[in-house]
Amino acid sequence: MNEFSAFLDQVWLARFVILRGLGLTVSISLLAIALGSVLGVLVGLALTYGNRPLRFVVRAYTDFIRGTPVLVLVLASFYILSTIGIELNAFQAGVFALAVFCSSHVGEIVRGALQAIPAGQTEAAKAIGLTFRQTFTSVLWPQALRQMLPTWVNTAAEMVKASTLLSVIGVAELLLRTQEIISRNFMSLEFYFLAGLLYFAINYAIERFGKYVERKVSVPS
Repeated sequence: MNEFSAFLDQVWLARFVILRGLGLTVSISLLAIALGSVLGVLVGLALTYGNRPLRFVVRAYTDFIRGTPVLVLVLASFYILSTIGIELNAFQAGVFALAVFCSSHVGEIVRGALQAIPAGQTEAAKAIGLTFRQTFTSVLWPQALRQMLPTWVNTAAEMVKASTLLSVIGVAELLLRTQEIISRNFMSLEFYFLAGLLYFAINYAIERFGKYVERKVSVPS
């Protein structure tokens, strides 16, 4: 009981440090997911409807990024981009790396969802005089969205977990803040467990949001 009380005392003393780390983790994750999803939709469209040269370039991009460890992308964004004149601070470099990684996965999700829709639906839309834009927004995208949501939620959760890698370039997100606290009180097990609970809470919120959107776009039976 005394150990638990001591842990609670340490949590209270470090509450602002933990909250700042948590807030930065949420900000990084949301930015990476949002930017990565937007770019990923464009990647998916290029893979599905682009001409041959465009598909070749985007396919090379997607395969290269998906085959590269996230940590390598983070380090490259922070250390290599500056050598070619692109100056990013640690936060910007980290968000950029995660967004690029996210886009490659979302692009494949979008491509798979669009290609899973029967070609007859596109032909039927053309037959009634719909333009490609009308066909995509009214026929193809709603169906693709329903198919891709569960996988997108998994990708979003992976981005939250990948945000821990930004500690290696000095971004003071939740993991780095937790390590700083542990270096002062040596309560490794307790504070890593607390950090794990906070990461779980973020991912649980993403999962519930995905379920909410899934219910909104589902077809009533």
